[in-house]
Amino acid sequence: MADDAAVRTGPERPMAPGGATPDGVAPDRAAPQVEGHPGRRRPGLWRLLGPAFVAAVAYVDPGNVAANLTAGAEYGYLLVWVLVAANAMAVLVQYLSAKLGLATGRSLPELLGERLGRRSRLAFWAQAEVVAAATDLAEVIGGAIALNLLFGVPLVVGGLVTGGVSMLILAVQQTRGQRTFETVITSMLAILAVGFCAGLLFAPPDPAGVLEGLVPRFEGTGSVLLAASMLGATVMPHAIYLHSSLARDRHGRLTHATRRRVLRATRWDVVLALVVAGGVNVAMLLLAASTLQGAGGTDTIEGAHAAIEAALGPAIGVLFAVGLLASGLASTSVGAYAASEIMAGLLRVRVPLLVRRAVTLIPAVVLLATGISPTWLLVISQVVLSFGIPFALVPLVRLTSDRALMGVDRNGTTTQVAAWCVAGAIVALNAALLWLTIAGS
Repeated sequence: MADDAAVRTGPERPMAPGGATPDGVAPDRAAPQVEGHPGRRRPGLWRLLGPAFVAAVAYVDPGNVAANLTAGAEYGYLLVWVLVAANAMAVLVQYLSAKLGLATGRSLPELLGERLGRRSRLAFWAQAEVVAAATDLAEVIGGAIALNLLFGVPLVVGGLVTGGVSMLILAVQQTRGQRTFETVITSMLAILAVGFCAGLLFAPPDPAGVLEGLVPRFEGTGSVLLAASMLGATVMPHAIYLHSSLARDRHGRLTHATRRRVLRATRWDVVLALVVAGGVNVAMLLLAASTLQGAGGTDTIEGAHAAIEAALGPAIGVLFAVGLLASGLASTSVGAYAASEIMAGLLRVRVPLLVRRAVTLIPAVVLLATGISPTWLLVISQVVLSFGIPFALVPLVRLTSDRALMGVDRNGTTTQVAAWCVAGAIVALNAALLWLTIAGS
């Protein structure tokens, strides 16, 4: 085939009996194939979309819910610009992660594992595991709170139910393939979007206030701390690691010509997915600004839910809780998937996904059983996450700018400058978050 010299792939994964890979994941029947084979039609653009919608779930997890509601309740429309800026940064970061997987045929954890010595790999994996545990904590807590709001389920039981349902969702990925998994997660993204945005139909925001909120400014140290928390929690480390795996596994072996087309589709995938996720985040802030300002007890998710229910009625309260439940279930499933890929890439050990899901559920359930405020645990988890962002983001920018690794797909000068500016801004804001949190400002 004429294009064989342009094929760029990673090590091929051997197939187990029945057509599955050794880790039990069924091959994706919908993935585009190498061009040039007779009888193989090129998939339409819409069939190339999907991986970014899975990664985008990280941007609407329960930690984001808590931050957005707090921002709207305490400062009204003041920090709308923060979410807009954060989403613009996220578009670039997630595209670079997907491009890395498509251009090299390897995930970010795999490439790091190849370049680090044994001790460095173990240390890098240890910090990534701590970050994964913090991510899982926030997501399980969100699901537990939602079940408590909807059905009065105790938090510990709710955490166990959240973990159990997420195992079922992961079982879909293992038995039905990535395309079906993407469909399930995207459906849950749609549910949470409706749940979090429905209230705006009954409490529309003030247009003048929204426009004013697009102007960057602060009002005191508290708003700076909250803005740093919102921005710092936006680009999640596990989403950076995972997107490279999702893109690689979804699209498979690509010729140079095919890769050009898939990269164009990936840009659309990332933009559309993060417009949805960013829109949901902005909607939550606007809802809080229009209904929760001046209301007492809105410093917790439970309190915010009660205030929304009092202001807009029980139906909107139920929709909000359903959105929170979908957020917790989808994000904890994606988080467990990401943690499995991180371990496989850095340690070259692949633990069965369902086993890993069961083990990582234990810390979250134990912390829920201690009686510590769930909202406070959410805040702490976001602080822990901020430690891991530079470890994922800086290597991503360096690798995608490496000509020897990326070839013609390396970042151009403009993209490199923009990527390093985004990385620097995110790292600086996370450092500010940590400093202000420790200082107790």
